[in-house]
This record gives sequence, structure tokens and C-alpha cells, in this order.
Amino acid sequence: MDESERLLDDEVRVLGPDHPQTLSIRNNLASWRGEAGDLSGAVGELERLLDDRVRVLGPDHPHTLITRGNLTSWRGEAGDLDRAIDESERLLADRVRVLGSDHPDTLTTRNNLAHLRERDRTTEGNLDD
Repeated sequence: MDESERLLDDEVRVLGPDHPQTLSIRNNLASWRGEAGDLSGAVGELERLLDDRVRVLGPDHPHTLITRGNLTSWRGEAGDLDRAIDESERLLADRVRVLGSDHPDTLTTRNNLAHLRERDRTTEGNLDD
């Protein structure tokens, strides 16, 4: 991740903190943090990135919606299933409104939401045993 963090520093210096490429690098870094096991770091970075993407691109921009989807996924991985499900339900409604019910990203969100609900159901079932 060190190389990517240096790249982010260069992107900020050359392009500025709000440039779309800079925001994309931040998204990638957050995902890599999560994949490396730093789930809270991934969630925290995605929360900050989401605030910036809403401010710079607006709430309905495809990249903003992607960041929301990534955030719900990492929240779910971190075990915050209730919040991840709630955010995913709202994301699904927004993707249907913005992209339509048959758009591939909308279908992906439906799939991810079903997966989160299944994990939540399974987790609840294990607690009762």
C-alpha cells in the first residue's frame, strides 16, 4: 500500500484533493485496506470519501453511488450487518431512481443486499443455537 499512498500524495499535489482521479485512488486505497484486514480503516476512509464525493460530484453521480455500495459491503464485512442492510436498501432505491431497475449496478446492489440479508439471517440463527 505504500506505493499507492505515495501515488495519492502525488495526485493531491498535482491534481488537487477533489480531482476525480484523486477520489478514485482513495476508493482503491480503502478497498486495499479492507482486503488487507483493516476493515475499520476501509470503512473510515470510505465514509470520508463519500462525504467528498457527495460534495464534489453530487449524491446521484455514479461514482458516489459506487462509493456507497463499497461502504455497505465493507460495513457488512466488519460485522455491522444492520447498518449495512439499511444503507444497502437506501442505495437500491436510489439506484432504481437514478439508473433504472434493470441497470447492471442496480442488479448488483440487489444481489449484495440479498447476500447481506442472508448473512444476517444465518447469524441470527446461529445465536439461537
